[in-house]
Amino acid sequence: MTEAKPARGPAEETYARGLDLGLWRKLFGYTRPYRRHVAGLVASAIALAIVDTAFPLVTRRLIDDVVARGREAEILPYAAAYALLTVALSGCVGIFVHLGGIIRTHVSHDIRRAGFENLQRLSFSFFDHRPVGWLMARMTSDCERLSMIMAWGVLDFFWGVTLMAGIAVVMLVLDARLAGIVLAVIPVLAGMSVFFQRRILASSRVVRKTNSRITAFFNEAIMGVRTTKVFVRERHDLEDFRDLSGEMYAASVRNALHSALYLPLVLTLGSLATGLALAAGGLEVTTGRITLGTLVAFLTYTRHFFDPIQEMAYWFTEMQMAQASAERILGLVEAEPEIRDSEAVRALLSAHRTESPSLPAATAVAEDGGPDTIGTIEFRDVQFAYAEGTRVLDGFDLTVDSGETIALVGPTGGGKSTIVSLLCRFYEPTSGEVRIDGTDYRKRGLHWLQSNLGIVLQTPHLFSGTVAENIRYGRLKATDREIERAAEVVDAHEFIQGLEDGYRTQVGENGNRLSTGQKQLVSFARAILAEPKILVMDEATSSIDTETERRIQRGLARVLEGRTSFVIAHRLSTIRAADRIVVIVDGKIAEEGSHEELLALRGRYFDLYVQQSLRDSARTEGLWRTRSRAPGGTLVSPGAAPVT
Repeated sequence: MTEAKPARGPAEETYARGLDLGLWRKLFGYTRPYRRHVAGLVASAIALAIVDTAFPLVTRRLIDDVVARGREAEILPYAAAYALLTVALSGCVGIFVHLGGIIRTHVSHDIRRAGFENLQRLSFSFFDHRPVGWLMARMTSDCERLSMIMAWGVLDFFWGVTLMAGIAVVMLVLDARLAGIVLAVIPVLAGMSVFFQRRILASSRVVRKTNSRITAFFNEAIMGVRTTKVFVRERHDLEDFRDLSGEMYAASVRNALHSALYLPLVLTLGSLATGLALAAGGLEVTTGRITLGTLVAFLTYTRHFFDPIQEMAYWFTEMQMAQASAERILGLVEAEPEIRDSEAVRALLSAHRTESPSLPAATAVAEDGGPDTIGTIEFRDVQFAYAEGTRVLDGFDLTVDSGETIALVGPTGGGKSTIVSLLCRFYEPTSGEVRIDGTDYRKRGLHWLQSNLGIVLQTPHLFSGTVAENIRYGRLKATDREIERAAEVVDAHEFIQGLEDGYRTQVGENGNRLSTGQKQLVSFARAILAEPKILVMDEATSSIDTETERRIQRGLARVLEGRTSFVIAHRLSTIRAADRIVVIVDGKIAEEGSHEELLALRGRYFDLYVQQSLRDSARTEGLWRTRSRAPGGTLVSPGAAPVT
């Protein structure tokens, strides 16, 4: 039986088949703040084209003068003209290189900033099926390719169009019949361009999509390297990578082949036109219709006429590839969050900011009926299903009073984490309402709600930086003393002081220089520093050691005091002091009450508690039996040295 391999990366969007002018209009909107630089770039490109057009005219006059006057011809004026044109050429090149670099750098920065800014607004559902590496590819390599075409492509376009127009006019003036021979290849070139355009764009899209999947694969492989080594799956992952790399190779070869065919065909057409012009022009020189200088100038123009075509053909292929990048970047920049303020709330915020521009959004909403303190929280007939259709909650009802501590327990997959995700408005109910002080929270500002939340997750995340900086993330304007006070509340101050540099200790990437328990204590301090009115702890003590749990338990009473709290707990011993324990089974409340009431009820909670107590007792008994058998009364763990 063939092993099914999981798909790597999310499904990609489907885009238009041809060149999308509306898309490029949106992209060039990013150049509006730099209009003067763009105008200077265009002016320098046009000036450069005019200078290029002038060189053959000087050459024509020089040759005709030498043919007519021989050694008596004056060479100095022509040398001076060449010198002036060369200086002008150098100046134009210097200006457009400088301005092109500025535009490229600024536009790339602005697009990346817009993408990152929108990433901060997007709902959790957006990230459910989009790996980190997939997003990184869009903000790095895709953005880099796009900024290149928007700066240098613009330059070459205006330079090429001006030069071709100027050459065409001059050739028609010099000799309309010869000009017609050269310009006759343009319709053929246009048809060929259309033919290759679709093929280059299609292969470019495959290249960019596969590049995103490879970047996502790299990220997952690096993040999960320990799991890979533990299960000895290096060969399996290598095979998956070879499959992706093979797709990238095949698509890149197709793309390169199309580009390799297109550019030589352009050169061939140019050479053909030059040859025809040379043959026809040579006959005209022998008959005296045109001068030798005119023929030389004409041949120079014929060659130069196809120089911008070659350059624009290159940028044309680049533009096809860049459109694939542009579609993906704008797809990220323009993605709409599923969870956002309603039109009524946005109108209210806008009106209030007009009256008081310095007032933050949270205050604006609060002044329009949002409470300074959060009271009763109600879940009313809440139903919820994820995008793939899996129903998690079905008719869920719960009322929580201000300052009450609610513990959520129950089997895995019962809906506990979904309840707190709905409370935090990371997701919204499929139907039903979540009310705060009697008002549907969708009628309040999202910022207002989430600025009143403090969350401690099962797996804590720390940012690179110091311990103090990570705690201060909860409230950026907090003083050092306030940071220490928050650490003292959760009993983290002692271990922090014991670190090499105390609160200035670098935690490393994702806090890898700290133990899991230490990271959790820092995340607790961070949540408390934010002074939340609602505190959510999602399995916050399930992955820490017993000593750290005791530390947290000592400060937990202080942490929960005066706050509405939701605690999802795996260890039932940590929630015995909760005001109410709610047992969640299949998205509904099976039981609720205090610890003593639920034990007396002898229902599901009683069974969970007894089973956990038996497991703990068996574990303890097994450890003591091992200790009693060990030499000298020591406790022996498998693969470890005796511990007294």
